[in-house]
Amino acid sequence: MTLIEQMNGRALELGLPLSVQFDVTYRCNERCVHCYLDHDDHGEMTTAEICDVLDQLASAGVFFLTFSGGEVLVRRDFFEIVEHARTHLFNVKVKTNGVLITERAARRLTELAVQDVQISVYSHHPEIHDGITKVPGSFARTLAGIRLLKAQGIKVTIANILMRQNLSDYDGVHQLAGSLGTHYTVDPTITPMMDGDLSVLKHRIPGSELEKVFRESKLVGNVEEFCAPPQPAGEDVLDGLPCSAGHTACYISPYGDVFPCVQFPINSGNVRRQRFIDIWRHSPQLNQVRSIRTRDLTTCSGCGHVGSCTRCPGLAYLEGDMRGPSTADCEKSFRRTGMPSANMLNQQAARASSSPLVQIRPLTTCLDTRA
Repeated sequence: MTLIEQMNGRALELGLPLSVQFDVTYRCNERCVHCYLDHDDHGEMTTAEICDVLDQLASAGVFFLTFSGGEVLVRRDFFEIVEHARTHLFNVKVKTNGVLITERAARRLTELAVQDVQISVYSHHPEIHDGITKVPGSFARTLAGIRLLKAQGIKVTIANILMRQNLSDYDGVHQLAGSLGTHYTVDPTITPMMDGDLSVLKHRIPGSELEKVFRESKLVGNVEEFCAPPQPAGEDVLDGLPCSAGHTACYISPYGDVFPCVQFPINSGNVRRQRFIDIWRHSPQLNQVRSIRTRDLTTCSGCGHVGSCTRCPGLAYLEGDMRGPSTADCEKSFRRTGMPSANMLNQQAARASSSPLVQIRPLTTCLDTRA
């Protein structure tokens, strides 16, 4: 068991929020076609408010702290915020698009001992990357930012989100990451907007292309996986936790709203009105999330993928039931293994019963999806 797994297990035993993602702004200098955020400022927290919340997080036992947005560097006080966070010795990670990284900014991140900077790169072709961000020249500026960070010795991770516009470019981005000396992750998940708008899902890559991603040997170990806590040895998988959200991790918005996860938009309290520790311990919404075990999941508990599925309860919640299946994750499991999920079989049976005159082609373990 790794040290991180040991820390996570101990935090779970003690009921501690080991990890927090804190979005300090939703404002952004890019307008990515797949983004799930509203970029208008509806009253984000002040510097003093954020620093007070950071004090509360330290008292609550948080260790891993990720600053994200929007674009964090559009806040002029961002380095003041990071400096305050580091006085508490948080392990700090920063997510940015890299466009605003200057030599001075890279040097400051080094001085503050930021653990990792994650930067989104969508393609090795400038025109495709810029087409996704809707900002001409963003590719060149992002790469310049990466080089400035690397020159300061900072660990950089390139995050490659796959969608229809760049589905053929992951190998090129992987090679680009290698040439820049950065780490690389690829994520084929496009999520609904936080207000429930599903229009961005049109950018999801087709299932046949998803299959290629999971079977690409060069990407083994680089595909983003789900965030469930490690399963204790000898424990029945059905007694396990579906996800770490609300158990050892949570998310705070720029307006102080607390959620189980950035992809799990069930509002559980607000740090402008309550102490963080009170929300963490007593929120009815968080306690409802914590009450759920894998055996409580409708459909999923009886699925053959139950022990390996990347099911996200937040995506299931957006589909109408946090205890139900996430169709996007059902698709991932199917494309990994060729075995249809219980949810897929139920949907197929429902279609067959409602259309008795239509011949239904049965799902098989074959991954050939051609007609």
